[in-house]
Amino acid sequence: MKTLSLFLGWILDLWFGDPAWLPHPVVAFGKWISFWEHRLNHGLRRKLKGALLALITIALTFALTWLLFNKLTPLIDDALLPNRGGIVGVALSIIFIFFCLAGHTLRREVRDVFLALDRSLDEGRRQVARIVGRDTANLSAQEVRTAALETLAENLSDGVVAPLFWFALLGVPGMLTYKMINTLDSMIGYRTERYKDFGCWAARIDDVANYIPARLTALLMICISPNPTSHFSFVKKYAKCHASPNSGYPEAALAGILDCRFGGTHDYFGEAVVKPYIGDNPRPLTTADLHISLRVCFLAELLAVVIIELLLWFSI
Repeated sequence: MKTLSLFLGWILDLWFGDPAWLPHPVVAFGKWISFWEHRLNHGLRRKLKGALLALITIALTFALTWLLFNKLTPLIDDALLPNRGGIVGVALSIIFIFFCLAGHTLRREVRDVFLALDRSLDEGRRQVARIVGRDTANLSAQEVRTAALETLAENLSDGVVAPLFWFALLGVPGMLTYKMINTLDSMIGYRTERYKDFGCWAARIDDVANYIPARLTALLMICISPNPTSHFSFVKKYAKCHASPNSGYPEAALAGILDCRFGGTHDYFGEAVVKPYIGDNPRPLTTADLHISLRVCFLAELLAVVIIELLLWFSI
């Protein structure tokens, strides 16, 4: 059932992405985090309050999801659809997997950045602001393209490979809990004055949750590239240049495949954050680079799904 649920959930994401009209669990996660952040992130003991928020939120997410799939849905199946093989649980699994995967939406959003930039720099800046945390008002056209492709690589790990990894280990509860961890980090895991204490536990937990998936993402990208040996050496050289212990791996993999340079200093919430360069070729990025990047990321995603399906199948 896990193999069927994963396949159908992935197909739904591949076809539909995240329709704007459909309520999304991550939106609810964001509202929960924002509610408590505004009430707790002030005064004394910010680090303690942030740690408690992160730990309690993560534990609640896993516990409630585990109870839903291991206690509640079996009761519903027995009451409404006996002898049907747990069809309610399978349907819910498919829906949650669909929600937790973001490959289609990620590729669409990055493509839209390049299309908007073709119309005007201001449109490109506004479009890229939808998918990055940095301030975009003063970005050049090259910086807009770079930000979009960096996000494509990083979120291939965060939005696709990591959810699949945690699904393989812990099922839908693990997958949904990972999405909560990632949402916590994306909202409060910054090193700015406002979040450096309150969000430090969220950031460190996210680092742990992404440690293996980030490296697997880079490996998958390298495996489907035309020159794996050279790109492996590139990743080994540059992955640790990133301020994050994880994001540098998929970003370095894509920078190596494109023979370009990522990184540099960016503004976050009005504060300059220095990021070392990944790569040493500051060449202009083009629409051709977008097409290569989209193809690489889709093939890496497909390879990840196939590998996990095979692992699940042979573990039955």
